[in-house]
Amino acid sequence: MSRVETLPGLSPRDARLVARLHGDLPLIDRPFAAVGSELGMDEDEVLERLRRLLTQGALTRFGPLVQIERAGGRFVLAALEVPEVRFDEVAALVNALPEVAHNYRREHAFNMWFVVAAEHADQADVVLARVADLTGFAVHAFPKEREYFVELRLPVRQAPVG
Repeated sequence: MSRVETLPGLSPRDARLVARLHGDLPLIDRPFAAVGSELGMDEDEVLERLRRLLTQGALTRFGPLVQIERAGGRFVLAALEVPEVRFDEVAALVNALPEVAHNYRREHAFNMWFVVAAEHADQADVVLARVADLTGFAVHAFPKEREYFVELRLPVRQAPVG
C-alpha cells in the first residue's frame, strides 16, 4: 500500500496540480501555461491556485531545490531545546530571520529544528550566533557532511470534508 499525502483544503483540481508540480517543471518561457494545458487549466488558473494554496498554508513553499554549496553558500540544520511556555515566542524570533528556511516542532529534547540557508558559507555561523543571542538558548548545529538524493514523490489527494 502506498503512502498518500493529504493536504487540507484541496479540491480535486488542486490535488492534480500539486501532484503534477511535485517534480518536473518544464524549463521553458511559460512553464505554468504548459502545465495548465496538461491539466485542462490556463496559465492564470494555475498561478492563482498556487497563490491561494500558499496563502492558505496548504503549501508552505513552492520553488526550486538549490545546491547552495556550488554557489558558495551553506545549509546548516540546527536545533534548540525550548521550554514549551516560550516555544511560540522563540519560533517567531527564529522565523523572522530571512536565512531560516524551515522550522519544525519535534517531540524530542531538541524540540525546535530549523534550517539556515546562507548565501556565503561563513554567514551561516553568524546567523546561528544571532539565533543564540536572540533566544538565549544554545544552538546545536548539524552541518551537512554528505548529501543524499532520494527522489520521494508521495501521491496527493484531497482531504475528506467533515
